[in-house]
Amino acid sequence: MSSFRQKLLRRKFVDLSSVTNTKLARCLTTFDLTALGIGSTLGAGIYVVAGQVAKEKAGPAVTISFLIAALASVLAGLCYAEFGARVPKTGSAYVYSYVTVGEFLAFVIGWNLILEYVIGTASVARAWSSYFDSLINKVIQTFFKEHMPMNIPGFSSYPDFFALGITLLLAVVLAVGVKESSTFNNIFTGVNLLVVTYVIICGMFKVDVHNWQLKPSEIPGNATVSGSGGFMPFGFSGMMSGAATCFYAFVGFDCIATTGEEVKNPQKAIPISIVVSLIAIFFAYFGISAVMTLMCPYYLLDEDAPLPDVFDRVGWGVARYIIAVGAICGLSTSLLGAMFPLPRVIYAMASDGILFRSLANISDRFKTPLMATAISGVFAGVMAMMFDLSELVDMMSIGTLLAYTLVGVCVLLLRYRVKVMKTSTDADDSDSINQGSSDDSDVMTRRKSPVNESDPLVGDASYKDWLKAMMKCDESEPTVFTEKIAQFNIICICMIIIVLSLVLIFAEENLANVEWWAITLVTLLVLAILILLYSIRVQPENTQKVSFKVPLLPMLPVLSVFVNIYLMLKLSSATWIRFGVWMFIGFVMYFGYGIWNSSEGDRYKELQTFKTKKGNAPKETTNLI
Repeated sequence: MSSFRQKLLRRKFVDLSSVTNTKLARCLTTFDLTALGIGSTLGAGIYVVAGQVAKEKAGPAVTISFLIAALASVLAGLCYAEFGARVPKTGSAYVYSYVTVGEFLAFVIGWNLILEYVIGTASVARAWSSYFDSLINKVIQTFFKEHMPMNIPGFSSYPDFFALGITLLLAVVLAVGVKESSTFNNIFTGVNLLVVTYVIICGMFKVDVHNWQLKPSEIPGNATVSGSGGFMPFGFSGMMSGAATCFYAFVGFDCIATTGEEVKNPQKAIPISIVVSLIAIFFAYFGISAVMTLMCPYYLLDEDAPLPDVFDRVGWGVARYIIAVGAICGLSTSLLGAMFPLPRVIYAMASDGILFRSLANISDRFKTPLMATAISGVFAGVMAMMFDLSELVDMMSIGTLLAYTLVGVCVLLLRYRVKVMKTSTDADDSDSINQGSSDDSDVMTRRKSPVNESDPLVGDASYKDWLKAMMKCDESEPTVFTEKIAQFNIICICMIIIVLSLVLIFAEENLANVEWWAITLVTLLVLAILILLYSIRVQPENTQKVSFKVPLLPMLPVLSVFVNIYLMLKLSSATWIRFGVWMFIGFVMYFGYGIWNSSEGDRYKELQTFKTKKGNAPKETTNLI
């Protein structure tokens, strides 16, 4: 059992002195990454989601919903930015969790990222096809429904070969080369931003502030369906519900973090591009939603294509065709952003041996993961062609939120770990770190600071020692003991957040009759989190120099974890069941192949042989990374 546990918890070794060594082509700049982040996110959210949320959930307060969603996304983005600076390797949250948490959880994250990107690619391809079909009076849909109908529950009503063709064409573009696909993305993103700017500027000439001040008597129909007018026609809860939906409109920026081995200066380019792209995306969403709800009463918006409809209502029919061009470009870049990270996550997992290693083969001519790109393109294309994706949208969200949660936890874990440095020439050089597992790092590096064997920081500590160190710590740098205290506090906070989120969801559903015990329990849970946050805060941080660090630690990562867990628990039970099925398939893959063929497993065997020859390493070096 001990050996099996070690296999699950072994961590990936990353020597930052050789971080520039890669088989992939380093050709992307900060501008390319920023355009990739904007393009992959600024698609369906602009042309569909904003109108749906305004009409059905938030009204004009959709602008505030996007602001709240942007703040939640920035929290996750800051955590991604720090890891992009620390571990600039291909694989995004998968590599981050592998380096800090362990192999098993890394596989869980990577497996969910594959699900997220596959469904994201398929859904955007289907949306692209449907939008194009609507411009030509639904000729494609009518033809295939007449000649090739599919009356199977859960599947599409007809096979969308056009969506399949789009996906396969994009797979070819990605396979040809990163720089070529990046150029394609930059051009289409530029056109999309020009159209968004056109909509905002032209729409400002037709705004009517009264549309944000509608009286209940002016709202037709049932107030439950159409709201009660004003800026928040559906109340505060409607605005927050809209924020939860708008949060998914920001999903996509994390594709920047998968490019660590294809960027010229990843430790600076990745953090800058994540933050800049999120700011630009928010202003675009905010501007579009504000102009749209000021031009037209929220209850009259067309939830399928709100922008063309709004301009038709004010007599600017020509805008429909300009917006159509922007929509096609926006959905194209969203499709690229959804598919771009997919083969890179597969490549990273296959390189580590926890997926079939043949998927990690790099083309000598194009310098891209050709096999992974081809398989992911065919997989996503078939899903876009055959399946009704309306019930699978939440599946993309659960994988994303889980990845965001783990990244936030990993930031906390890494910041309070013992600093052990390693380069090829000097074990104490400050330019890189040894990210080995807790069982083998003792033979890789040695800690130079003196250790007192009788001190509880090394030996077994009593409850008194624990309580004292949790509230006050005199150490200036992390030790084994302070690292364990931080880990204990982080685990406790995550468990409390799960309970707190469940109680808050219960209270939200019974808002009219909130029980006294729920209020008391929420108060106690929040107080416990604050105490644990203080305990983490007093522990010494890792002093390794990094080009970007998350500010206000540990508050911001914990807040990010809370938002993500809360939104995960708001998803339907059917989503969790489908998630369980997908994870069962993944576990069969991991325990049947990955755990036995992992590259870290081979390294662990070599280290065990080294230990046998050289003897046990000094006690003070154990459990360090």
